[in-house]
Amino acid sequence: QVSLVESGGGSVQTGGSLRLACRVSGAVYSGSWSMGWFRQPPGQEREGVAGIGSDGRTNYADSVKGRFTISRDIANNILYLQMNSLKPEDSAMYYCAAVLGPGPLAWLLRQTSYQYWGQGTQVTVSS
Repeated sequence: QVSLVESGGGSVQTGGSLRLACRVSGAVYSGSWSMGWFRQPPGQEREGVAGIGSDGRTNYADSVKGRFTISRDIANNILYLQMNSLKPEDSAMYYCAAVLGPGPLAWLLRQTSYQYWGQGTQVTVSS
């Protein structure tokens, strides 16, 4: 069974930075994995933030381009989201997700593309 656990959330002021981590365990058989970060503000729908395909290609929501960077430590099965220049509108519960597949670029920000999900970590940005 695959397990994803997020960490690194917290409260920061506008303009601050956070680095989220998603540690993956239980994947006995390695393969072609795609992963992504999603966020869900209170009372709103979950939205795609950033995704990375098995080939290393990335895709970002327009609202975070130039500020967020998704990366992965393949050897240790860790997914990261470096968040810089944070804004109050970035406040949300952030979730990581994974799926076994090549991850076409256009699909990386779609919730329905992913099979495995973490429990979420809260990010709060105050002005």
